Amino acid sequence: MSEMPQGAGAAQPSATAAPSPEIMELDLGDLRHALARGWADWRAAPGFGAAFAGVYVAGGLILAFVAGGFVFQTLILALGFPLFAPFAAVGLYEVSRRIEAGRPLDLYQVFGAVWREKDRQIPWAGAIIVIYFLFYSFLAHMIFALFMGASPMTNISTSWEAYLTPGGLTMIAVELAVGALLGFVLFALTVFSLPYMLHKEVDFITAMILSFQAVQANLRVMLVWALAIGVIVVVAMAPAFLGLFVALPVLGHASWHLYRSALRHPEDETEAS
Repeated sequence: MSEMPQGAGAAQPSATAAPSPEIMELDLGDLRHALARGWADWRAAPGFGAAFAGVYVAGGLILAFVAGGFVFQTLILALGFPLFAPFAAVGLYEVSRRIEAGRPLDLYQVFGAVWREKDRQIPWAGAIIVIYFLFYSFLAHMIFALFMGASPMTNISTSWEAYLTPGGLTMIAVELAVGALLGFVLFALTVFSLPYMLHKEVDFITAMILSFQAVQANLRVMLVWALAIGVIVVVAMAPAFLGLFVALPVLGHASWHLYRSALRHPEDETEAS
């Protein structure tokens, strides 16, 4: 891992703001290291992992349960879930931060750190995720209408033949391509900004810009990381979402350690010397 200077477009700190961290160059070894540390953190505090992963598992089970026809309730839950999900991620980051610093994993302190985030910048990140979700939902419906709108009326939940037509297959390919692109952009905006906002007093816009710059500077490695997260989560969801009780904490803890490798703060140099 070596230093990489930030681009010319990076925001410059004001006279009173904390200095911006340096964006480091990552390699695949950093991913392996982050996953190993994430696994170790989960083994050190499996109870916290189960508690915070339970937020995602419960949300997935509820959405799956109501998706059988109650579209309005599903939309409400889907819109509300991103507001709460970042707090679960912050809980995992806080556990890893305390383990890294050699601090005790006090129940009150860990959950207190999550509670205090409601008055900081994390809720704004949740709001951005909701807006992003709304935009993608609208775009997905538009793509569906463009390709399938002229088809004869049919119940698409039971008549899968509509998807096997040339138009249906093209629509699926476009939906997947657009979803992957927008999903990666959201990933780039949040993968480092969420732990950064927990770690430092920084506004969500600055944190998201820096996160995007760090991903851009390490595009190959972060594409691999995004793909790994997607594959692990999909596999973990197979047994009734139960695999997420292990996969999500490990990935959450690993994300903290990858953040620590990707962004070097000035005080890190002082501690290392």
